[in-house]
Amino acid sequence: MTETVSHSPEDLDEFPMPRAAKCPFDPAPALRTRQAEPSLSRVRIWDGSNPWLVTRYDQVRALLADPRISADVTRSGFPHVSPGSKAGSETRRSFINMDDPEHSRLRRMVTAPFAIRKMQALRPAVQRIVDDLIDDLLAGPKPADLVQAFALPVPSLVICALLGVPYADHGLFQRHTQVLVRRSSKPEEVVAASEALTDYLDALLVEKEAHPEEDLLSDIATRQVAAGQLTRREAARMGVLLLAAGHETTANMIALGTLALLQNPDQLDALRAADDPKTVAAAVEELLRYLTIVHSGRRRVALEDITYGGVTIRAGEGVILAGETANRDPEAFPDPDRLDLGRDARRHVAFGFGVHQCLGQPLARMELQVVYSTLYRRVPTLALATDIERVEFKHDGAIFGVYELPVTW
Repeated sequence: MTETVSHSPEDLDEFPMPRAAKCPFDPAPALRTRQAEPSLSRVRIWDGSNPWLVTRYDQVRALLADPRISADVTRSGFPHVSPGSKAGSETRRSFINMDDPEHSRLRRMVTAPFAIRKMQALRPAVQRIVDDLIDDLLAGPKPADLVQAFALPVPSLVICALLGVPYADHGLFQRHTQVLVRRSSKPEEVVAASEALTDYLDALLVEKEAHPEEDLLSDIATRQVAAGQLTRREAARMGVLLLAAGHETTANMIALGTLALLQNPDQLDALRAADDPKTVAAAVEELLRYLTIVHSGRRRVALEDITYGGVTIRAGEGVILAGETANRDPEAFPDPDRLDLGRDARRHVAFGFGVHQCLGQPLARMELQVVYSTLYRRVPTLALATDIERVEFKHDGAIFGVYELPVTW
């Protein structure tokens, strides 16, 4: 038996819900309460609309793989993360927020460079980047901010090398990316940041077409753009997606993962002592599951009526899929609130699921494996240089993390 549930907006919890101050790594308590309920339920978001909230592991996976829900941000009823996100939906539009067949057509153009085999070939270069930055960290003053000294430069240097973006411009793209991922950014700020990044990549593609090198932007410029498969503006938007996602998410995982390990010293000791790559790889999967840094939910809109979880989701209604509770579902991961690096966490949904799962996950996994297997071994006395209560978390971001991480050794 199914039902269509109606609520008065004032009775609904506002989403995203606040995390508990003393449990910053855990999902919001109100989310966990929703997860215990027998059916799907609604929440209220910034624009007053009432999308459905999906919190359980099996439900999140099933709906992310369901072709009857759309990732197209231009569709009526799509539950945008913020006013800025909605305002920038056209200027930022790329394959990540399109449906098939256009999604698949565009995604295939950049799939090969992120293949597992190619990412493993890149590992020695990433190892050199990590070692060089640790050398600089150890030679510099302490305490130091691990975000600026290490967590942010590692993936920024890597994605710049992969795309062919000059790292000298990292201040520009990091600054604009921060505007894009903050929920509090004003619509005009998001549009301006999006246009600035697109203009930057557009100009770089012109240069790559005239003077191609061995990088992904050169390949796009000389193949897809030159052949008319993409306009240069479309290619630039694709470049913005790859550049922004390629550094922002991994940087947050490095810093937040380090903080979580410092708060769980037994797990940090086990990781530091690990000399088996498989053990390190398993630790990365568990940290991805435990932290699930995409904490504004994966947003979708129903294309047709869908009966699921005891309710009917009507065509045109928004859906928010909460990966952080899916990855803490005791039905999928026993004792889910415990960080256990020996756990088999490979079935997590930190990278999403279905056709829209993260394109760059082989790169992110490889970078995190190098970082987590190197940093704590080379800096065995690494410690937090402040009280955790004074660490500023990114509660206002679409990606969870910390703004600064003061450390000493």
